[in-house]
Amino acid sequence: MSNSPVPTISGRAFVVSGVAVLLLLIAGEVLAISGFIRSISIGAEARAVLILIASAVLTAFLIPGFFLNQPKQARVLTMFGDYRGTDATAGLRWTLPFYYPRMKVSTRLRNFESSRSKVNDAVGNPIEISSIVVWRVVDPVSAVFEVEDYDTYVETQTESAVRSLASSYPYDFGINDSHDGLSLRGDTAEVAEKMMEAIQARVAEAGIEIVEARINHLAYATEIAAAMLKRQQASALLDARETIVKGTVSIVAAAVKELELSDGMALDPERKAAMVANLMVVLSSGAEPTPVINAGSLY
Repeated sequence: MSNSPVPTISGRAFVVSGVAVLLLLIAGEVLAISGFIRSISIGAEARAVLILIASAVLTAFLIPGFFLNQPKQARVLTMFGDYRGTDATAGLRWTLPFYYPRMKVSTRLRNFESSRSKVNDAVGNPIEISSIVVWRVVDPVSAVFEVEDYDTYVETQTESAVRSLASSYPYDFGINDSHDGLSLRGDTAEVAEKMMEAIQARVAEAGIEIVEARINHLAYATEIAAAMLKRQQASALLDARETIVKGTVSIVAAAVKELELSDGMALDPERKAAMVANLMVVLSSGAEPTPVINAGSLY
């Protein structure tokens, strides 16, 4: 288990081990009972009453001061509306009963999924986007006093940051678009880094640390999804054709070179052009070639 992200004890509050105070309380009660019984046995009723009163006052003072801190949990202590300190030591703790309320703040990692937001990207296409954010409280005092509800604050600021980020970049680059800059679909790692920075800048004043942020859902809005799918299919088809043509050119060039190096296979420009055209058609076509047997002369 990693160390707590907040100081163990900060501020001017008086906080000690609750186990030590509990043992002190038990010892005091044992002595009080023993003294009470001895006083009754010797007929000192007045002293017995004083012992009972002292025991009751001690118990009434010490009991309200106990509180329990779970691992990765802090208590923000106040007294009469004034901040007194923060205690993040795990275990049974004791402080002055006047320190109240003792607001509990978890410093564990948390995560949530933002709702799907519909927003226009940088080129005006409507898209749907959501994110997953991992965060934790590193400054319990700011989390308690700077904002009303830090859980809601983180969620709201995340929604705002994600919408702003989505409108700053295109969903993806088209066939004829310039590839300078980032796209939401093609540069997920870089976009996630910028998203984390944007959210962190918005929640820092609340004592929140953003550990990770990434896009969880990204898609074109329903009204343009079909059209954009066709565009992506066309782009993929053109990329495939471009790869096929480049490969075909290499194969044809190698075939012509090998034929020219072979004995008795000198090709004039007309025959070479015809062979190149035929090979290009056969190799770059998406259909199986149909062989034609030429039984006559090449001329």
